[in-house]
Amino acid sequence: MSAHVAGRVGDIPPGTRRILELDGRGSVGVFNVDHNFYALRNICPHQGGPLCLGSVHGTSQVQLSEDRPPILEWIREGEILRCPWHRWEFDIRTGQSLFPSRMRVKTYGVRIEPPPPAEVFKVRIEDGLVIVEIP
Repeated sequence: MSAHVAGRVGDIPPGTRRILELDGRGSVGVFNVDHNFYALRNICPHQGGPLCLGSVHGTSQVQLSEDRPPILEWIREGEILRCPWHRWEFDIRTGQSLFPSRMRVKTYGVRIEPPPPAEVFKVRIEDGLVIVEIP
């Protein structure tokens, strides 16, 4: 197993993603969905498209009732990834295709580690200029 740093938590705000190249082994997309991080292989299992470059949105769900016509409602905004090639949709949290299928995208665990301590340098002001001294 190898670990790859996607950046600091603040570098990937909610609703955004970052694509990581994996040293000649392809790439993965790291997504922040409501402050939870998920990583998916950047290959659509349908025809190999760059899945993680697709749009992120929600999906529709039908609400059935005996006393009124069916209602179509928009749900799960920000949790669904749509392949840019053929518009196949996948759940970012699980990698599962939204239509009935055994097809899914490979997912990876994401962990947040505390940032390393910041390196501190001496700063001085000289003639109105801020000067950082780096040994």
